[in-house]
Amino acid sequence: MPALSSAVTIGVVGAGAMGAGIAQVAAQAGHAVRLYDMQPGAADKAIAGMTRALLRLAEKGKLSAADAAAIPARVRPASSLSDMADCGLVIEAIVERLDSKRSLFGELEGIVAPDCILATNTSSLSITAIAAGMQAPTRFVGMHFFNPAPLMALVEVVTGLATAAEVTAAIRDTARAWGKSPVVAQSTPGFIVNRVARPYYGEGLRLLHERAADPATIDAVMREAGGFRMGPFELMDLIGLDVNFAVSNSVYNAYFQDPRFKPSLIQQEMVAAGYLGRKSGRGFFAYGESAAPPVPAAEPPRAFSGTVLARGALRLLGPLVERLRAAGIAIETLPAETRIGAGYLQVGDCVVLLTDGRTATAHAAQSNFANLVKLDLAFDYARATRCAVARADQCFAAGFDNAVGLLQAGGLAVSRLDDAPALAVMRTVAMLANEAADAVHQGVCSAATATPGCRRASTIRAGRWPGPMRSASTPWSASSTTSARTTAKTGTASRRCCAASLPQAGASMADAAPADPQHLAEAVGRAMFDRDRASQMLGLTLDSIAPGRARMTMRVRPDMCNGHAICHGGLIFTLADSTFAYACNSYNVNTVALGCTIDFMAAGKEGEVLTAAGEMRQQGSRTGLYDITVTNQDGKIIALFRGKSYRIKGDVL
Repeated sequence: MPALSSAVTIGVVGAGAMGAGIAQVAAQAGHAVRLYDMQPGAADKAIAGMTRALLRLAEKGKLSAADAAAIPARVRPASSLSDMADCGLVIEAIVERLDSKRSLFGELEGIVAPDCILATNTSSLSITAIAAGMQAPTRFVGMHFFNPAPLMALVEVVTGLATAAEVTAAIRDTARAWGKSPVVAQSTPGFIVNRVARPYYGEGLRLLHERAADPATIDAVMREAGGFRMGPFELMDLIGLDVNFAVSNSVYNAYFQDPRFKPSLIQQEMVAAGYLGRKSGRGFFAYGESAAPPVPAAEPPRAFSGTVLARGALRLLGPLVERLRAAGIAIETLPAETRIGAGYLQVGDCVVLLTDGRTATAHAAQSNFANLVKLDLAFDYARATRCAVARADQCFAAGFDNAVGLLQAGGLAVSRLDDAPALAVMRTVAMLANEAADAVHQGVCSAATATPGCRRASTIRAGRWPGPMRSASTPWSASSTTSARTTAKTGTASRRCCAASLPQAGASMADAAPADPQHLAEAVGRAMFDRDRASQMLGLTLDSIAPGRARMTMRVRPDMCNGHAICHGGLIFTLADSTFAYACNSYNVNTVALGCTIDFMAAGKEGEVLTAAGEMRQQGSRTGLYDITVTNQDGKIIALFRGKSYRIKGDVL
């Protein structure tokens, strides 16, 4: 079945913004269009709005006056669905409710000809589920446009289980004939874009929830460092928080509450308050003539002092070094100190290194180097105008000032984020790449369609960003792989690694540092946590791991407590015992417990965050003794655990 000829009449049901936009696209391609809406006068209003918009384009010289008059003239309002009888394609753009769509297509089947193709513009509902009640589901397909439809190039052509291959091909070719860029996807929740784009909003909202930075700062970092055209918060305001939140809920529930897609409580509250973004005059930012533009946070000007060193293999930081040298800064090259990392900048007694997913504070503790500052990823340090940094809790003020002064001397605005894992750009890019890899791995789309799908869609609107799958073949690949591994290692289920990426991640780690004990410990920790279902269900997180050491955290939930809001001792024992196991196995060897004791010093209470820090205190030829201290967020000791392990043959990985 070839692309539909321009002589075929197109029907559009729903005269809202999307329906009117689709009608305009079809009319611009030369089709006669029937536009129907159950609300009286809605179709006439949509055609009038289309006419005004096209006349404005003609006044600006972007469209001829003849076309501005001819396009809306091809669109006629339909008084009822029966006016669709002579259409060769009917596209639905009504409310996102499964029952409403099923009812509509059931009625349309009795009106249109047997060879008429029926399509839905749904953004997240199952194509298979909508078609389930149809008499001829083979002619039903998804044709998902993006708002505004006349401007956005992408169209997702979505096949249900029963969709005929020739119908898919016809709609794909028709979309191409209409000047669009079609990508074919299987019917899974969110299809390509609304699934793969979830981390762009999700990680931004998590950063806000973690109080890492305010929306204006996160947006500025994503634009000016990450190379994205819009930040996540201004993009949500543009889309509409109610629309974005509805899609988030739809995808989350369709995936059986997979934590990766968990909606944000912050967004829920804003929708409940009516703060919907641009259309309501207020969202994450205020809009209107009197509204002040958002101002991102930036560190005040500082100077730096001391020798500047480039140590080790800098890889992604290479362009930054060249930028600093071009600014007249003398930089000496020396080997790296392996306890800190493979490659970094040192100014005076402060170290600046690219985030690898660990917090600056955890990295400083593991390396026993206090003055440590983590630098967020930038698409291109040579062209970036801003960078984000995080300061270790141990870092002295003078050391941090030196790091900021150095970056500012290179012409960068510096925004300080709270010490969040993987910061902003790194964690977002890693999770976008991870989600795209998962979609390809599960057969939702091909690698060739995942990248254009995300780059051309309004939901990400990337500027210089190469796209999720192409990240693997750019200089970003090493850092995004590292970030995906290490953010997954924190134990946050929302950052679960795609199964297909784990072998590559392991190979990348092995290639990068096959004999590095710290990298080996991290690989062990990741491998253990991936199959540690008990810890995941209890909400335990693996905060850090090093040879002979581990640190885990647990928030005490109400269901973990007795009637007096006191945590059951067995759960505290589990937290300590899990930390013991991770510390014992941190050398890539299997161990078994020979025995352990635990002394409870105080009660753990509901709402408290309990942290277990374990460390080897003695290692014999085959046995090791470990101490684990459990504290609450105020540093009060809850319990002391002492364990003994015995090493057996075999590897964890």
